[in-house]
Amino acid sequence: MTTTVPESPYQSYVYAYPHKTAYRPLPERPELAGLWRGEKQDALSLYLHVPFCEVRCGFCNLFTRIGSPEGLTTAYLDALERQAGQVREALSADARFALAAFGGGTPTYLTAAELERLCDIAEHRMGADLRSIPLSVEASPDTATADRLRVLAERGTTRLSLGVQSFLDEEARSAVRPQKRAAVEAALGRVRDAGFPVLNIDLIYGIDGQTVVSWIKSLDAALTWQPEELYLYPLYVRPLTGLGRHAATGSTAGWDAQRLALYRAGRDHLLANGYQQVSMRMFRRAGAASASAGEYACQTDGMVGLGCGARSYTSKLHYSFDYAVDAREVRRIIDDFVAAPDFSRAELGWEMTGEETRRRHLVQSLLQGEGVDLAAYRERFGSTPEQDFPVELAEFAARGWLADDARRLLLTPEGLAWSDAIGPRLFSAGVRARMAEYSPK
Repeated sequence: MTTTVPESPYQSYVYAYPHKTAYRPLPERPELAGLWRGEKQDALSLYLHVPFCEVRCGFCNLFTRIGSPEGLTTAYLDALERQAGQVREALSADARFALAAFGGGTPTYLTAAELERLCDIAEHRMGADLRSIPLSVEASPDTATADRLRVLAERGTTRLSLGVQSFLDEEARSAVRPQKRAAVEAALGRVRDAGFPVLNIDLIYGIDGQTVVSWIKSLDAALTWQPEELYLYPLYVRPLTGLGRHAATGSTAGWDAQRLALYRAGRDHLLANGYQQVSMRMFRRAGAASASAGEYACQTDGMVGLGCGARSYTSKLHYSFDYAVDAREVRRIIDDFVAAPDFSRAELGWEMTGEETRRRHLVQSLLQGEGVDLAAYRERFGSTPEQDFPVELAEFAARGWLADDARRLLLTPEGLAWSDAIGPRLFSAGVRARMAEYSPK
């Protein structure tokens, strides 16, 4: 007798499409000026990447370097400024930015003076008016110092996202995140004192030893600060991460069940405490200020990314620099970026087709609580999602993942719970093949 292993609801966190592991070197290295010519540029998004952290958490697979030798952050900002000047020349003279974000890494790894310079690059080199557009910045408890937060508040930051992951010291240790609750609480006090309109707190579920009781305890600790937003992330153990190097082999069915139970408990707890669900991960306090119209994301067309870990999106090409997790590879890529004199060409990327654009639109919209506006989809593409993706949507309906709504294509509550299995099902065969060929480094 054979038994079927249950499918995992946790296959991939799809925050952008196509996935960065599908990117490959562009043989012709096209000039940015040509890529942006003719593109809509009246409401661009700007992303600045800071690839430095004070420590690497056990679950982290971000492109980031731990610590920096003397002078490296200055050299990195020098390179970022060179890049900004060349990228701005590739855009139209009347290009305008409607949204900005600093991510990483940990942007607040930079000193207060370096954060001032980062803002200057965004404003004076790129022309983004940070005080008049939504600006989101990521921070960690240890680097959220009063002087850094003061700079960010004065320069117009509307959303400060603090990576907490757990308020319980034993869970933080289990996730290989060296922090104490006292330090987290002190950092949250400084963030609230700085007066950012939106505070987001990131938390993780699925940590070894975590229970529904301890998870709710951590959530309640976060709710004490009345954050405008909360992101609840399922723990993933990925290649080349601290947890990945020591991961046990075997079935993950028990872990999947634990994560689903924790997700549902957390979701229900936040809904009962006045929060609205925006996506599987994001919850916003009802009536709270919002830093942007929907889930804060960096995956829209018209995205200009600066920094060696940033991606840029035109309607026809998504492009970036190389990506790595291994410490030696990360150092090599950062060193190459710092030494580069020319940022006028795209290095790696993925060319977008009509089909890929439709898939991307569906991925971006369906995984949100508001779903796909069917009229807007038809206006943009001249078709319906059912016409374009009959096989995928028939499967979703058969599994009970789609709600009955005449105007919008919506996920049911159970569908939202399975977002990390739904997203990968919408990848094209070409993207899947590229991702399968990718060797982590």
